[in-house]
Amino acid sequence: MPISKKYNYPPKLSIFRFLVDAEGVRRNPIPYHQKYFERFGDSFSIKIGKSRHIILSRDNDVAQYILQKNHKNYHKSKFQSVYLSKYLGKGLLTVDGEYWLKQRRLIQPAFHKQKMNQLVENMKTTIVSELEGIVENEKIDVFPLMSELAFNVVAKSLFQFSIAEEKLDRIKYIIETVQNFLIKEIRLPHKAWWFSASGQVKKHLQLAEENNEIIRGIIEERTASKTYVNDLLNMLLETRYEDTGEGMSIEQLIDEIKILFIAGHETTANTLTFTLHLLGNHTDVQQRIFDEIVNVEADTDNVVEQLQKMSYTNAVLNESMRLYPPAWITDRQNVEDDSLGEFNIKKDTLIGVSFYELHRNPKYWKNPDHFDPDRFLGEQKKQSMQYFYPFGAGPRMCIGTGFAIYEMCLAISYIVKRYKIVSVGNTVNFNPLITLKPVGIEVVFSQR
Repeated sequence: MPISKKYNYPPKLSIFRFLVDAEGVRRNPIPYHQKYFERFGDSFSIKIGKSRHIILSRDNDVAQYILQKNHKNYHKSKFQSVYLSKYLGKGLLTVDGEYWLKQRRLIQPAFHKQKMNQLVENMKTTIVSELEGIVENEKIDVFPLMSELAFNVVAKSLFQFSIAEEKLDRIKYIIETVQNFLIKEIRLPHKAWWFSASGQVKKHLQLAEENNEIIRGIIEERTASKTYVNDLLNMLLETRYEDTGEGMSIEQLIDEIKILFIAGHETTANTLTFTLHLLGNHTDVQQRIFDEIVNVEADTDNVVEQLQKMSYTNAVLNESMRLYPPAWITDRQNVEDDSLGEFNIKKDTLIGVSFYELHRNPKYWKNPDHFDPDRFLGEQKKQSMQYFYPFGAGPRMCIGTGFAIYEMCLAISYIVKRYKIVSVGNTVNFNPLITLKPVGIEVVFSQR
């Protein structure tokens, strides 16, 4: 259907109000987004210059349209394709078009459920090792603990147990340092000249290159050894392109491994932290998880079978990700003019979908701010899943979803089986960076 050249957009936030709020938005955009949605409805727009528009939405129809129904017309924005790729290279998270499709088809089999099942024992061993020394009966800032756990699970699933701790520590430091600088670049574009002139861009590009060299060394050491190791690196080395029968180049492997570290580490740490806080304020939910673990372990000794039977634990994690989605926002730009519901939008319109707000939109959720894992059980689950985007949606849905769910179920079941959790306070503070990062969330663990 031809699109009218008479463009129209959702209700407009004035550029004056946007500039007045800009510093507050930079620090934490979520309260401002909430205020704008309450004022304008489920979508609003901002006009930049003479003809550029930005749309922000919490409308499920918009999310489904750009991520699924017409995804071919919606590519990742420059925030992701330019800023991220400068430091992370050309991996699944940062590329688009034919190259993305080729890489996705190549890597997908490594994340097939049967492949993930092979990693479960290693995953469980790492989790037990990380958590067996939990400090009891003292306030603990949970995020650093969960961050260390999640990073080591990804690292040892990628490289099994063959990598030196100092290399892992250096990779972790570089990833965190570069990401923090990347956020500054995205949120403070007017300071780009200063970041460049002061040498900060150069410094962080050098760190990114150091990370590349560490990972390159690990890959070369593995290929030279010619030994079979049951880990993700081996699965990635075994992948072959359909058209040529060749594997990925070392440069491609490095880029994809960096993406796996980023995507598989912090998002999981965030969710585990928020989940432990919620459990610490809901002893009844803790008890139901404990009862489920006892029943499941009585049924089978097989870890994969146990994970598949943890329906309530899974529901708790889903409800935690509804309230605090780790990837809290996504964006796309349309390649061609398009109709977005009742709006005719010009090509290169930047469209953001706030999953944080969509997951709390009263149009889709009853008592949206209330923690209720039963939303994700039985008949209610079918309804809830229509409006639920913890791992994105459509062809670009997170490739590591199964890996993340296994890891989080193993971690939560291990903790709840051994400890009672009490949260220190009810307030949840977070910092919306690339992911929704928890801040200062404390709990007390005591022997169950």
